[in-house]
Amino acid sequence: MKTPNTFLLALSAIGFLISTSTSSSMEIVEREDLNEVFLQSGSEGTFVLYDIAKDRMVLVNRSRAAARKIPASTFKIPNSLIALELGIVAGVDEVVPTGNRKLALESWRKPMGLREAIMVSNVPVYQEIAQRVGPKAYTEWLAKLQYGNATIGENVERFWLNGPLEISAKEQAVFLSKLATRDLPFSERTLDDVHEITLLEDTSGYELHAKTGWSISTKPGIGWWVGWVEQNDSVYTFALNMDIHSRSDLPKRIDLARNFLMRLGLLDPQ
Repeated sequence: MKTPNTFLLALSAIGFLISTSTSSSMEIVEREDLNEVFLQSGSEGTFVLYDIAKDRMVLVNRSRAAARKIPASTFKIPNSLIALELGIVAGVDEVVPTGNRKLALESWRKPMGLREAIMVSNVPVYQEIAQRVGPKAYTEWLAKLQYGNATIGENVERFWLNGPLEISAKEQAVFLSKLATRDLPFSERTLDDVHEITLLEDTSGYELHAKTGWSISTKPGIGWWVGWVEQNDSVYTFALNMDIHSRSDLPKRIDLARNFLMRLGLLDPQ
């Protein structure tokens, strides 16, 4: 395994962090010095990193980290879990028809299952999944998973894109910690499948699982990059959300999150 700057050293910047504990004993570390990453890119947002073993959460822009936002396509992670567990699809490669829904992107215009749909963020595929799951099952599962406000409203094909479903960056990190450590009420097969389709990088030093999201239902829009890193026998979950003013801001989601991860001792410089 490659040995990056240790997480503990990254947290020891005297004068730049404030450490407190929540009622659940989780240690909260504020790194407002790292807000310069957003400022230097002309962006506003938050970043959360959760060290599962140490029960330590690092926050950049603490107030925003607790504010709930529309999850957009990051919801494809729990959506995949629910669909696979309920047998809505037999597996991640079963082709899901999109019916007469608009295929706005070229990358959506071919038959695909969840494996490819989550990678290209194929909205119509997951809207078909949503119709099959239905509001009753979603309501039950989101409550069981304690996923944000667990509210789906009346439009089963749009609740994660336009609301009313919302989740905070802190809640994303906690939810993903349960997924990463297989502490969710799903079968091993379902968990294996979702671990597999969210894997972006598998190197000799780390594994990176992640998903982007972009909601245009608010002004400015909201961009996400959430996931987890397995490195040096430890697991760290992360969540970034930021304001999106135009398409030119979209690459910043991953670029800025990688910057934060590397500054906190994870991943290798690209």
